[in-house]
Amino acid sequence: MSGMNHNKTAMLTMGIDIGSASCKAVILEDGKRVIASAVVQAGTGTSGQAKVFTEIFDKAGISWENLKYAVATGYGRASVKKASKQISEITCHGKGIAFLCPKTRTVIDIGGQDAKAITLNDRGDIVKFFMNDKCAAGTGRFLENIARVLETPLDKMQECHFHSRNPAAVSSTCAVFAESEVISLLSNGVDKNDIIAGVHQVIATRACALVNRGGVVDDVVMCGGVAQDGGVVDAIEKQLGRKVTVAPNPQLTGAFGAALLAYEYAKTASAKQLVAVQSEDFPCGSATQTLGNCCDICHPQRP
Repeated sequence: MSGMNHNKTAMLTMGIDIGSASCKAVILEDGKRVIASAVVQAGTGTSGQAKVFTEIFDKAGISWENLKYAVATGYGRASVKKASKQISEITCHGKGIAFLCPKTRTVIDIGGQDAKAITLNDRGDIVKFFMNDKCAAGTGRFLENIARVLETPLDKMQECHFHSRNPAAVSSTCAVFAESEVISLLSNGVDKNDIIAGVHQVIATRACALVNRGGVVDDVVMCGGVAQDGGVVDAIEKQLGRKVTVAPNPQLTGAFGAALLAYEYAKTASAKQLVAVQSEDFPCGSATQTLGNCCDICHPQRP
């Protein structure tokens, strides 16, 4: 998603996703076209929020005043004081995925601090969801910590995964103990590629446990920052025994869904304003106009 020139008369809405590890934003034109998007790798409580607003407004060539409506989501959504509304990330991810991948029935969202499994119906409505936000194991933060211990950039983890010949068994279900276990494996000379593949299996096991609680229905689509690691996607596919599709721009799914919801709220608000203006013109309060005069409620037609 990148910046574009926009129609000056179009309705602009924005979705903001303030996560624990990053801040994301998307601006839509008339609820359909992305005119700008931004991702800053700094989460809630940091300078990330200010930076993501600066970046996206620079790309779009607009300011807050040009927006009709803005929805904030994510762990730090309450901190976005200028947002018109705050909505949970589960709702926003569901909305975004249903638009981007209409055949989706199962959503796997792994972010910096939590993991979620969401079931959608054929209309894209959320039927049920399961969430793990009590333990860092199986989240993006866990992956970042392991990458630091292994001195391997996050964007190289996928490559290492597919070079593994014998994934290491990382047995701990606790992020702290798993990190210690990885250090022990390193000291015992276990190949780094095998350790990374083993860590990916830990994340996949956590995610699949959530998915299986709700029942897996195809199509399965993955979003969130961790979806950018093809090694994790591969591990989940193998454990589920199903194809897992990665959503377009998976880190932006929540912000995109928030922007879509902002458009829907903006349309509703505009319709209410229109009714209110029309009602002022008719004594009965009806918004139905008949040949430029008041409606039949006020002045019934006579035989």
